[in-house]
Amino acid sequence: MPRPWPKTPPSRRDRAAYADAAPVPFWLDTAAPRAPDAPLEAPAETDLCIVGGGFTGLWAALHAKAADPAREVVLLEADRIGAGASGRNGGFVVASLTHGLVNGLARFADELDVLERLAAENYDGLRADLDRHGIDAHLDETGELTALLEPHEVARAEHEAGLLRRFGHNVEVLDRDAMRAELDSPTYLGGLWDRTGAGILDPGRLADGLRYACRAAGVRLHEHSPATGLREAGAGVVVATPGATLTARRVLLATSAYPPLLRALRRYVVPVYDYVLVSEPLDAARLDAIGWRHRQGIGDGGNDFHYYRMTRDDRILWGGFDAVYRRGGPVGPQFDTHDPTFARLAQNFFVTFPQLDGLRFTHRWGGAIDTCSRFSVFFGTAHGGRVAHATGYTGLGVAATRFGARVALDLLDGRDTEATRLRYVRRRPVPFPPEPLRTGVIRLTQNRLAAADARQGRRGLWLGTLDRLGLGFDS
Repeated sequence: MPRPWPKTPPSRRDRAAYADAAPVPFWLDTAAPRAPDAPLEAPAETDLCIVGGGFTGLWAALHAKAADPAREVVLLEADRIGAGASGRNGGFVVASLTHGLVNGLARFADELDVLERLAAENYDGLRADLDRHGIDAHLDETGELTALLEPHEVARAEHEAGLLRRFGHNVEVLDRDAMRAELDSPTYLGGLWDRTGAGILDPGRLADGLRYACRAAGVRLHEHSPATGLREAGAGVVVATPGATLTARRVLLATSAYPPLLRALRRYVVPVYDYVLVSEPLDAARLDAIGWRHRQGIGDGGNDFHYYRMTRDDRILWGGFDAVYRRGGPVGPQFDTHDPTFARLAQNFFVTFPQLDGLRFTHRWGGAIDTCSRFSVFFGTAHGGRVAHATGYTGLGVAATRFGARVALDLLDGRDTEATRLRYVRRRPVPFPPEPLRTGVIRLTQNRLAAADARQGRRGLWLGTLDRLGLGFDS
């Protein structure tokens, strides 16, 4: 059975559904107004400089002050805090540190028991931090529901459920009727509902809440202060910005998919753009037509997959499917919209939910994902251990950034911990080839992933070769 997505081009009606949508992230557009933090405008010194005001940087700042309240911490953000990937994602919070169990077993089988335990502890710690700091991020722990659209996905559901149960997850396999009772779509053949360590939240509220917690802890925040260079100076590191320089004893880089200040990192991370639509609020009749009373975060089981969830005011966020890589990996606001992808998103939305015909979208946006070949965060140090980084979350970082921040701090401070001893932390992923080969490899792989969806999941020679080489291409 072929996947349900149309082979015909999107219609004018599909495009009309998002024609008036604001080209800004819903989470940032609806955030409470606030005054910006002043840019760095005079030379300064600090114990710790954090570059990047997304989740990794905010968690690192907060935990650095919690561990040592006397430590001076300065955070530099090129734009508004939370304006990058942290404020542009779908708001899915999942405990896994390895981008799921299958990926974890393929790469860290000998460490997976420890990594799953650390993941659960990190997830519990995230919830505790939200309570401790009074951060209302609209966290709804509704689990993670995979929509199965093809017979081969249904056939392997019991195996995947068994794997999840082996690691302590509360999981249920749903047949067609049970799945459609959760959320009604004619495309569904079944479902896999994992109720452990998963939910949805408002990433804009999380970023703002962490910002306020950092300010309360004494972190000095500077927005609109892009870091443009690093250089050693005596026992410290000088961070250059357009307004002034900052001299720090230690520097933590948390720049996600943006061009890294350490050139060596460019071999390991490629920015892949993902795009999202958010609908107008559903009225009572439309809510009744689809169900979705448990409001789970959902992704379908294909390689080219959609992810979707409800917001607190009954909108549907709908994203994924296309993953756009541009030669050379540029990142910038000029890539935040992409009409061909928005058109396909709208077309596939109405195939999934024909009962919502006529619904309009109010927001459309895109953002770059910091993709690495192992599909999970990796770490490293430079400048004699005075600089550390955590990057490469590959789209599953809302919870993992908290863990990544703590590990990067431990590396900077020379702490020997259970986590820092892991191969997961000590080894880097397989690097990507240089351009133009990089673009060719990525596009061929995307083509073969789509082909695997059309061939009942069979990965074929090219994907099998990449798997054996540890290049980690997956959905």
